Formats: sequence, C-alpha cells, structure tokens
Amino acid sequence: MSEHVIRTVAEVVSLLDKPLFHAIGKAADSISRPCYAVGGCVRDLFLDRPSKDFDFVTVGSGIELAERVASDLGKSAHLALFRTYGTAQVKHRGVELEFVGARKESYTANSRNPIVSEGTLDEDLSRRDFTVNALAIRVNSDGFGELKDLFGGIDDMKAGILRTPLDPDITFSDDPLRMMRAVRFASQLGFEIAPDTFRAICRNAERIRIITRERIATELMKIMASPRPSVGLSLLLDSGLLAIIFPELAAMQGVETVNGRGHKDNFYHTVTVVDNVALQSDNIWLRWAALLHDIAKPVTKHWDDQTGWTFHNHNFIGSKMVPRIFSSLRLPQDRKMTYVARLVELHMRPAALVEDVVTDSAVRRLITEAGDDLDDLMILAEADVTSKNREKVRRILSNFKIVRAKLQELKKRDEIAAVRPPVDGNDIMTAFAIPASPVVGAIRKELNNVAIERYVDNGQPFPREEAIAMMYEIGARHGLSPATIIK
Repeated sequence: MSEHVIRTVAEVVSLLDKPLFHAIGKAADSISRPCYAVGGCVRDLFLDRPSKDFDFVTVGSGIELAERVASDLGKSAHLALFRTYGTAQVKHRGVELEFVGARKESYTANSRNPIVSEGTLDEDLSRRDFTVNALAIRVNSDGFGELKDLFGGIDDMKAGILRTPLDPDITFSDDPLRMMRAVRFASQLGFEIAPDTFRAICRNAERIRIITRERIATELMKIMASPRPSVGLSLLLDSGLLAIIFPELAAMQGVETVNGRGHKDNFYHTVTVVDNVALQSDNIWLRWAALLHDIAKPVTKHWDDQTGWTFHNHNFIGSKMVPRIFSSLRLPQDRKMTYVARLVELHMRPAALVEDVVTDSAVRRLITEAGDDLDDLMILAEADVTSKNREKVRRILSNFKIVRAKLQELKKRDEIAAVRPPVDGNDIMTAFAIPASPVVGAIRKELNNVAIERYVDNGQPFPREEAIAMMYEIGARHGLSPATIIK
C-alpha cells in the first residue's frame, strides 16, 4: 500500500501553538488537571484537513474545565453545558471547543444508550473507535505538544489503514455505530479497513439493529458526501450492513441469466453513476437521485423471450418508492424528497430524446417537465452512461452535447421571442388617430427590432419613454402626424 503523506508532529504542534490552546492549557493547570486535544481534530491536523471543532479530554470533570476555560476567555466565550452526558462546549470566535472527562463506555446487549463511567486517559483512548482517532496532544504548559499514541495511530495513518485499538469484536459490539463510521472514514479519507477489522464488522453486522435510524442516516449522508461514495456503499454491501439498513439498495446486487443472457449488475452500475455525479456536483440530493434512479429495477425485472430482460416503468415506480425509502431512512420529508423523486421519474427522458431527431417540440417538453431541475437532470442522465463500450459512450455523450446545445439555443430563442417593446398597436393607433393598418404593423416591427437588439447586445430593457419618442419619429417618416401625446 502506498504511504499517505501526513504532517509531522512538529508541524501539528506548531498549528496548536496559539494563544487559544495555551489558554486552555493554563485553565487546566489552574485546577491541576491534565488536558489533551484528542480524536478526530488531531487526526485532521495530521491529514491537513481543515477543522474549527476541537475536542479535549481531561481526567475528572470536563464540565469544570470548560467552565474555567470560558471564564478565562471572557465575554468572547459562550458556554453550553450538557450535564446528562458530562460534556460541555465553549464557542470562541468561530471555533467550537468540546470538553469531556476521560471515561469508559459500553452498551448492553439490547441498549441504544451507553453505560458511562469515569476512566483514565489511557482507558479513554483505548475505547476510541480507530487507532487514527486515538491520538492525543497535551496542551498543559508542562509538556505542551507531547503526543500520546498508544496504538500506532500515526503508522496506521501513514499506511492509510483503519483498525480498532482493541479487539474489534468488542469495539463493534459495544458501539455498533462504529461499523458505519469505519465505512464512512474509508470513503471520506481514502483509507482501507484492516482485514481483521472488516471481518469483525461482518460478524457483528446484525448488531447495527440497536442503533437508531437517525444516527445511521447521519453516517449515510456523510458517505454520500464523500469524494467517491461508491467506496462506502460497496463496503456496506460486502459487510452485510446494507441488507439490514437499506435492503432495497442491497437487492439491486447480482446478475440473473436466462438462455445465456444476463442483465447488468444494477448495484455496481448505480454506485458508478453516483460517483459520476459526484465528479460534477456537490449537491447531496442530486447524488441521492443517482443512488435511487434504478431502485425499482429489482421489482420490475422481467424476462421476455422476444426482447430479453426488461424493467418497464422502473423510473415511474422508483419515484413512488422514494417517499417510503426517505421515511425509513429518516431523511427529510420535504422539497428535497420531492426533488429526488422527480429526477428519478425523469432520468430516462434525456436519453430517450437523443435516440430520436432532436426537435424543438421535444426539447420544449423536456424543459417544461424538468423546470428548474433541468441542469441537474442532464448531469444525472450523462452520469447514467456507464457502458464499457467506449464507442457507444462517445456516441451517446456526443448526442447529449447536441441536446444541451439545442436547449441553450431554444432558451435563447424563447427569451428573445418574449421580448416586446413597451408600445403596442393600440398605443400607435391612439397616438396618430389611425385605424388598424399595414403602417401600424410596420411601426411595431421596427420598435420590436430595436427592443430585441437591446436585449441581445446588453440585456437591457427598452424604456417606454424612449419607445414612445421613437414611435413618433417612425410615424413622421411614414407621413403621420401626432394626434395625441401618450405617456
């Protein structure tokens, strides 16, 4: 495995060598407590990942330390206490500081809530989920910058490995959400899960059932926001977690063959589409639309002796499945859901369009159906092209370029067609006291041309005052005299 480039300890300590962190250390000194920056914030410092959230652990009351820190920082600090959990937060000039006392934590067989008791610093680090998150840096005045790495977290970070500090079966059984976190970190950081750690996830997958759907949804969202969501989604499938938390997606995996003819593996096609979308957009809900665009294929799959495998109406049925899936996963039941369902229903429309002659009327129908989501729909449709036949991909994407060009051309034409001078035929007839006649049409045409030129050249409207003045000038050229001065 290639070595990951990380900052040195000296470089990380230099980043912490700031008045704020020294103030925290001095506050800890004043009550004779050790204090360490710990966990994900330390990991991110080594990985050069920006963060404004810092966690600190002490031996004893984290709340007492937070109160002292907030008092020392003065009016710029905002303190929040969470006595039920024994934690506290101090917000200071855009930075969030979390404080907790060192503790031991475990779950009973069927509980979603941990049993927490005080512990030593070493016990606190050992209960962390992964070695890369079990790093601590001292901020006390005595020993400022001292690194505590009990489990080889730095070496694992360099190697890009995720493994647990202690027996992974105990780690995952105690807190099953850590299995989801392993998958999420692999997807976010580009790390690999150590083989023995991954096997433990497989063995303990059923344990995820005691975790609330809301906490699972939070991890899923972070996986979907990662640079390559397919990494995390594939690990969820391979570990057995996906079948428990998202059975509709897991059901897409596999290929069925009849008379020597098989269909594509819809799961791996889908996660490829999600990755393709991720390359083009950070819109998390567009990524969800990509994830669900073929979600109904397992329930619509049918073999026909004449045409082979079919998935009739999978787009329409899939859109109807979206609300139920969002409800099950505890995702928002609002416009975001409606947006995803709409794109799932329409995802085949651009592809169908490129297979025919691209007519104005067909493009207008697409514009009307997609509305404000048209650009996102086009991204999804192009991402859906995953054939291994390079020539086929080249041809389809080339056709999509034609559709995009047609869309822009038609939008521009329709915008221009909608441009009207602020003077109409009634104004002209009133101004010159004449009936409807060819000269009225001629004056209107000339005014209309000026309005269009102004719009095309600089997007500026044609003020009514100027249009009226020009109307009288044009009328004079046609031998007309003003009968009424209109405004």
